[in-house]
Amino acid sequence: MPHHHERRSLPHNAAQMYDLVADVSRYPEFLPWVGAVRIRKDEESEMLADMIVGFKSLRETFSSRVVKTPKSSIIVDYLDGPMKHLHNAWTFEDVEGGGSIVDFTVDFSFRNRVFEALAGQFFDSALRKMTTAFVERADALYGTGGSNNSNA
Repeated sequence: MPHHHERRSLPHNAAQMYDLVADVSRYPEFLPWVGAVRIRKDEESEMLADMIVGFKSLRETFSSRVVKTPKSSIIVDYLDGPMKHLHNAWTFEDVEGGGSIVDFTVDFSFRNRVFEALAGQFFDSALRKMTTAFVERADALYGTGGSNNSNA
């Protein structure tokens, strides 16, 4: 089962990064391979979402439960779709003097052997591309100077 862990120091505060990651409906605007999102439920502490992901002609839809602890963490667990398993966790921690530490962990496996093979070949580069897309989106929304532009 593929597993990835990344910890980054960013110039944006924890509330900004939390807001960015929690805004699942906007993922198709900036995340590679995300074609569409449908939010079925969105409350302060929980969201249910369907996401269409794909690469070239391969497209799959999966559903997940997103447990949100405002400005602190986001936990995503798989409900239904082409995967056997999906779990990812984001934590956000402000750093004295500005900015934050963002910790991201994901592990998953697919039922579809083609997707599993593709994941195995491209897993590390795909996840780096995805986490970089979040950082670039944060820079675009909040500026590269960081948390001086706080909306928290």
